[in-house]
Amino acid sequence: AGPVLAAGAGDSDAEREARWGEIKQSVFKDRAVEKTDTLVSIDAPARALDAALVPITLTMPQKDRVKGVYLFIDDNPSPYAAHFEFGPAADPSEVKLRVRVNNYTDVHAVAKMKDGTFQEATEYVKASGGCSAPMGMSDEEAMQGMGDMRMKFGETQPGKPVQATLMIRHPNFSGMQMNQVTRDYTPARYIQKITVSYGDKSVFTMDGDISISANPVINFGYLPDGAGPMKVTATDNQGGHWEKSFPVRSASN
Repeated sequence: AGPVLAAGAGDSDAEREARWGEIKQSVFKDRAVEKTDTLVSIDAPARALDAALVPITLTMPQKDRVKGVYLFIDDNPSPYAAHFEFGPAADPSEVKLRVRVNNYTDVHAVAKMKDGTFQEATEYVKASGGCSAPMGMSDEEAMQGMGDMRMKFGETQPGKPVQATLMIRHPNFSGMQMNQVTRDYTPARYIQKITVSYGDKSVFTMDGDISISANPVINFGYLPDGAGPMKVTATDNQGGHWEKSFPVRSASN
């Protein structure tokens, strides 16, 4: 692929579209990616209050047709932010997460459908400096408790999906943040993969990159069937590996 075009606050629609075209080609090759108003949507602030903690909601109304979803932040140093692949225990109707946004940019979600097609939605977000924003503490403090996990579960009702919130302590260093003491750049260290299973069934697998915010928080849905505990495995790009299981309450009649 050729050089990716730079985008920013002054870019025209044509320039942003050209940049997205190069990103699509690098990931999906010659497979068609179609625009949609119904199969996937993005809820994001038009102007972010904190560019290092931008909330993103991906909604897939026709969840039974969805196999996975990609998130791209076009003008980030690494536009590929995350890819969720849903398993049989997932309720893929909605996923929430927090990301870094480095510049005024288009954000794209691409839903991978079970019929093999790819459907895209776009939102424009105004933010700046999210990938290089300092942590506000030393690197050592930021890494304390790295890999600790917590899980919160929403209301459980028979036959209905349950919402859960996964929280993982990890600095997700982007490689662009300067250590305020040494004045050197902190090496990139970020969570690359998260797998969540419920009993013997997969809920989702997420592949991530430097655009995921520090201390990731992911909201997702799953289908309760009394199959057993919720198990989470996380690995990062420097070989870190963490696992934890969470008891799941049974639905009350």
